[in-house]
Order: sequence, then structure tokens, then C-alpha cells
Amino acid sequence: MTTTNAPHAAIAPRWNSWAPLGAAVLIGAGLAVGLGAYGRVHDPTGETVMTLFFEQQITMKAWLATGAVLSVVFQVGSALVLYGKVDRFTAPSWLGDAHRISGTVALVLSLPVAYHCLWAIGFSADLGVTRVYVHSIAGCLFYGAFATKVIVVRSHGLPALALPIVGALVFTSLVAVWLTSAFWYFDTQGLQW
Repeated sequence: MTTTNAPHAAIAPRWNSWAPLGAAVLIGAGLAVGLGAYGRVHDPTGETVMTLFFEQQITMKAWLATGAVLSVVFQVGSALVLYGKVDRFTAPSWLGDAHRISGTVALVLSLPVAYHCLWAIGFSADLGVTRVYVHSIAGCLFYGAFATKVIVVRSHGLPALALPIVGALVFTSLVAVWLTSAFWYFDTQGLQW
């Protein structure tokens, strides 16, 4: 009788580790789709929401997005050191805190940009303007991946590759957002404040 339970006991740990990951992915996907749907059905206002200390809203968005990308680049580098993937460096005691703070900074810098994009511009599904379409998809994907990463970081017993894969998705989607917006702006208009 105990032999009939043996296969289920061997399968249980795998299902227990994949179920929270599946839930995290579903929550992140729901957020990404929800943002895209809102941006698509919301009538864009076309208004300037804020400029902070910049002359134009577009320059504010470009510089805040650049700051967010730089924070995420630091996140990747610090994660490699923290997880022992860079043999030349030993992680200093402050690096874990700096890693978490840089993630928060990236999110905070991205929020005014995303707010303006969703509220004033909306989601562009115009396939004729590839840059804007990719930007819209990548922006929604970034927030979904970010939410998934936060859940994965706080979960225990997940597959070992879950965090690096979700982290890579956060990094890739934010870089895609930056390339299709801030980089494009700086390339066409030059560096402006």
C-alpha cells in the first residue's frame, strides 16, 4: 500500500514549487494585460501632466526613463555579485540594500512616465508605427514582469531559474521601453533638459 503513494510523494515537491510561480506569472500577466486594456480603451487627454524641473514633459520622460534603466543596469550587476556569478568581486555588506533600493528607484522613476503614457497618450496598437507599438507592449510587459519579480523574490521553494528568468524579462522589457522612447528622443532631438 505504501508503494502506491510513492509516485505521488515524488511529484508533490515539483508541483508545490511550480504552483506559486504560476500564480506569480498569472498576476503579472493580468497586470500587463490590464494596463494595456486600460491604455487602449481610455480616451487619451493629450494634456501635459507634469514636467517637474524640466522644460517639456517629453524631456522629463526621457531623463526619468534613462534613470530607471541605469538603476536596472545596477540591479543586474549587483545581482551577479550578490549571487556569486562574478568571481572577481566579493559582495560588500551594503550591496544587498543598494540592490533593493535601486529596484525601488527604477520603479519610482518609471511611474510618472507610465502615468503620462497611459493617461495622456494611451496604448498604441498601430502596427504601422512599429516603434510606438513595441514601446506600448514593452511598457505593459515591464510592469507585469516587475510585479512577477516582486512575488518571486518573496516566495520560497521556487525553481532555481525562476528569479533569473523573471529578472531578465524585467531588464529586457525596460531596455526595450527606453530604446523605443528615450533613446529615440535623444537620437532625434539631442540631449535636452
